Amino acid sequence: MTETPQNFSQPYDPSAVDGESLLQSLRRKEGTWVEWGQACQTLQKAGYSPQAIFEATGFEPIQQNQVIVGGQVYGSAVSAGVPEPVRIHFERKGSDLLYEFRILTQPERAAAAILAVEKSIDADEAREVAKAIKDFSRLGGVPEGFTDHPGDAIAYQSWKLARQKTDLQERSRLIARGLRFVHSDDARKQIERLLTDFSVVRTIPAPLLPVYRLESDEELPRVLPVVGKLPLTKTDLHAVPMIDPLEPFGVVKFEGAGAWVPIPGWQVILVANDPIVLLCNSHEDLPTPLSGKQQEVLVVVDRAQREWRNDRYFIIEQADQLQIQWFDASPDQPLLGEVILIMRPKKIIDEDHTKDYFGNRPGYDGWQTDE
Repeated sequence: MTETPQNFSQPYDPSAVDGESLLQSLRRKEGTWVEWGQACQTLQKAGYSPQAIFEATGFEPIQQNQVIVGGQVYGSAVSAGVPEPVRIHFERKGSDLLYEFRILTQPERAAAAILAVEKSIDADEAREVAKAIKDFSRLGGVPEGFTDHPGDAIAYQSWKLARQKTDLQERSRLIARGLRFVHSDDARKQIERLLTDFSVVRTIPAPLLPVYRLESDEELPRVLPVVGKLPLTKTDLHAVPMIDPLEPFGVVKFEGAGAWVPIPGWQVILVANDPIVLLCNSHEDLPTPLSGKQQEVLVVVDRAQREWRNDRYFIIEQADQLQIQWFDASPDQPLLGEVILIMRPKKIIDEDHTKDYFGNRPGYDGWQTDE
């Protein structure tokens, strides 16, 4: 195993992996947790399932994921540049903290890791720190009186929330949190003003995200390739590529610059002028994480709708990346399209049981229908 996780993504020949040696090393917990993550990822890429690794080493699948992802964040932060004491600290422990920083960019990961050591934060605080930094980066600019330091990002979040609270106990808690993490003198003054200014700033609540869930089989159309209109030739038939739908939304690809996904014919889809689709994480890529388990969701954007409204979410470009944002006032930056629908995958209780039941019934013909 290598000394640092920078080699996580390096290609290798699975047949050259000494699986037994890696499993034995994990079983004995040899090396650092960063090396455990490297070993787990190497084994998984070589074909070992997380369950098989668990049975052979005692590392539960959830722990494997934590050390793999945490190790990747560690390598990213080290590559970005962190002080030696911070590197040594996280080499010994802290996979749970670094795992929470996975939603941040490489420079933000490094800054968050430094802050985590300086402030001795725990895993629960790490989750809040990551969210504060992520939300701060979405603002499109540094608010007056604050800086882009991660401590000021947390201070700004605390300052903003405290100004909205009428409960003095909750307000005091947020002020204390802001003063704990604040970095710049100007930001500190902003927060200290709240100790004597008890006015409450009313804010416009963000609208609910337009979330739908697929519920019935009729809403799950199957995408099929179209050969064309007769008359056609055998060459035309063979020219159509074979498609392999990708779960959970049935996305199909072919050897070319295109892919499709089936969308139910809801009215909001039918009236869209120029709809496109984005796939994103329900917890990490939306302005407000969706309730329920973390999963991939499908976001439909109408690129023709670029006029601001305060009850809509829009797509913007920030730091060369597309982001979903809500604005309580008309923004200075251009809007690239309106979010018209967010679709969750259909809940399937036991798909294999359904297939076995109908597929194995004597005399069952998939083309038959009841009169």
